[in-house]
Amino acid sequence: MAILKFRVYFEEDDTIYRDIVIKHNQSFFELHQMILSAYEFDSIHQATFFRSNASWQRGREISLEKYDDVEYRVEPLDMFETTIGSEIRDTEQKFIYLYDFKKNWSFKVQLISVSKEENSKTTYPSITRKEGIGPSQYGIKSILGDRFADVEEKYDLASLGDGFSDEGEEAGENDDAGEEPEGTEEDTSF
Repeated sequence: MAILKFRVYFEEDDTIYRDIVIKHNQSFFELHQMILSAYEFDSIHQATFFRSNASWQRGREISLEKYDDVEYRVEPLDMFETTIGSEIRDTEQKFIYLYDFKKNWSFKVQLISVSKEENSKTTYPSITRKEGIGPSQYGIKSILGDRFADVEEKYDLASLGDGFSDEGEEAGENDDAGEEPEGTEEDTSF
């Protein structure tokens, strides 16, 4: 049984990617679910794959379902019924994966290796590598991730408002803003 390894790039950024291994007889739906899991996206939006060529042009569509608001030149293949292996045309096969048509998340999916050896310890499909900080589906994702919320609660950063505090200010400190105190003028006459 062939094991296919795909590299899934986030849009045009080749520094952010996830490697996914999948059996050739598994469906595009299973690949779709694994991509969403790899990038920590939910699975409630529209999705489709396009078979692609070396120039990343869109070819035959493999869709989660047939959408009423999309015009098709050719009837799309069904993601549940179409196996990955049936759409592989060359050793570096490429696909474009679109998710959430309103936000238009775009991923480039490229076959990077084929193996005949199945790892008995691996459940397929599986994520084998993560590089770069992926996008946040609904907001801002930081390097700290969920841990930032813990820091914010512990130190009650929200109560300071706009990032400013009154620490270090004394009464009347800003009364003569921009003026030098008397007696501190430099003597420039030599």
